[in-house]
Amino acid sequence: MKPLFVLIMAASAAFSQYKVEAGGAPPSELAPGISAVLNKAGLKVTNGGAPYMEIWLASKAPTGPKSTEDAVTLPTIPQGALVGVIRFPVAGKDRRGNPVRPGAYTMRYSQFPVNGDHQGVAPQRDFFLLSPAADDKNAAATPGFEELVGMSRKASGLPHPSVFSVSSSSNAAFPEIKKGTDTEADWVLHAKLGDTPIGLIIVGVMEH
Repeated sequence: MKPLFVLIMAASAAFSQYKVEAGGAPPSELAPGISAVLNKAGLKVTNGGAPYMEIWLASKAPTGPKSTEDAVTLPTIPQGALVGVIRFPVAGKDRRGNPVRPGAYTMRYSQFPVNGDHQGVAPQRDFFLLSPAADDKNAAATPGFEELVGMSRKASGLPHPSVFSVSSSSNAAFPEIKKGTDTEADWVLHAKLGDTPIGLIIVGVMEH
């Protein structure tokens, strides 16, 4: 069934055309401390001209001791650091193909663990985990892996957290949305987290 599923996803993506343009101010429902660290204007992603999502990245990339872990492309961003906010005006999907309900979510950085459950899910281990914005109000917090997974399960409503694959980017233009290289179904938003170029997979499903 997996090849058929991937073929269907690729065919669906072929009929989609994602674009990015300047967006508005951060959502009014965010905690003041969260809004304060975000860019004052976000990025609006459309699909065939229809609104799909809005993203407000942090105006400065959070930094900490450089990670020495393998397969990490954003090694100076600390575990659990707030990296932005994402809002879906309509239902979306995360990197695992799980639904994301309309609403605003914080995005925090983490790395998936090296174990058999995550073997081959992506070339890099960097991920942003979503949590309901109503429950995440401390911009300075850096929750550990297990705590962050628990927070993100509230976004997915499932045993697995809501995750979006991210990596460093060498793209020539920012912001820009381009087809990815991992699968035909991937669309990657190339943007700046502070001064750090990132590539965030906003549409696409892991094959594993």
